[in-house]
Amino acid sequence: MNHKTIFLLLNGEEPNVLPNFSTYDLICATDGASSFLEQNRIKADLITGDFDSSSEHSDDAEIIHTPDQNFTDFDKMLRILFDRGYTKIDVFGASGKEQDHFLGNLHTALKWKNDLKITFFDNHGTYFFCPNNFTQKNVLDKTVSLFPFPTCKGITTKGLQYPLKNEDLSFHERIGTRNKAIEDEISIQFKEGDLVLFIND
Repeated sequence: MNHKTIFLLLNGEEPNVLPNFSTYDLICATDGASSFLEQNRIKADLITGDFDSSSEHSDDAEIIHTPDQNFTDFDKMLRILFDRGYTKIDVFGASGKEQDHFLGNLHTALKWKNDLKITFFDNHGTYFFCPNNFTQKNVLDKTVSLFPFPTCKGITTKGLQYPLKNEDLSFHERIGTRNKAIEDEISIQFKEGDLVLFIND
């Protein structure tokens, strides 16, 4: 598998601060987001989508028209990257604006979580589907939210202000929002289900 890291911009809230693009091996965007890259003079390597949001794009980029309305542009981009052997993808612009898009993007990430390492970045922090044995450093005093999607069982945490000890979270009953890291390193383990972890500054 190809272990290079991919930058992918979706058509949600635009990032206030752009990352260091030299750390990425490929710069990608869905069609509605590609204009933001052009406005900031950032060359996209790959643009795909049904092009219902934008008809303008860089002549230098590889353009793949994917008109199938049964899948989102995000899903179609992930399929292209996966088929090319890429597995590590940093996604910007997945939240903000219309919230149905945000939830749809989480749904897409859930479908791909066993094949791709997807990390979302927005103007507040990061979020991702947490593996069932996870540690993260450099998080002291950051807000940490554990969001079951829709259920997660047997959760044990260390380094959080309100720890969990072999406990269950469920979207229908109890979720774990607005916790706080009281140590520089936190750890999270769980036995069953899916858990979205938000780490905000």
